[in-house]
Amino acid sequence: QLQASGGGLVQAGDSLKLSCTASGRNFGTHVLGWFRQASGKEREFVAAISWGGGQTYYVDSAKGRFTISRDNAKRMAYLQMHSLKPEDTAVYYCAADRGGAALSSYSSGMEYWGKGTQVTVSS
Repeated sequence: QLQASGGGLVQAGDSLKLSCTASGRNFGTHVLGWFRQASGKEREFVAAISWGGGQTYYVDSAKGRFTISRDNAKRMAYLQMHSLKPEDTAVYYCAADRGGAALSSYSSGMEYWGKGTQVTVSS
């Protein structure tokens, strides 16, 4: 079970850190990812991280601004977002997958999904 939190209303240029709390014994062996869905738009991949945290993969719009990380001991994943833009406004979801493929392949989706958290960036 996954639960995203940390969303809110911020201004353009601000930073925000999202957290994902996970339950389950296999958390440390799963690939984790963040996705987002803006109102009226399709779900979009944001970032993914390997089970050990050594590999990450980002959508081009997130590169240089967002950082995905994880703490397996705490069963937590994070998405640190800087230089936020109005176009980053969306519901953000954390997701997990049993893995086994290249991180880029998870941009189409993952096996397990949590409830999202709303991020609103005002101009």
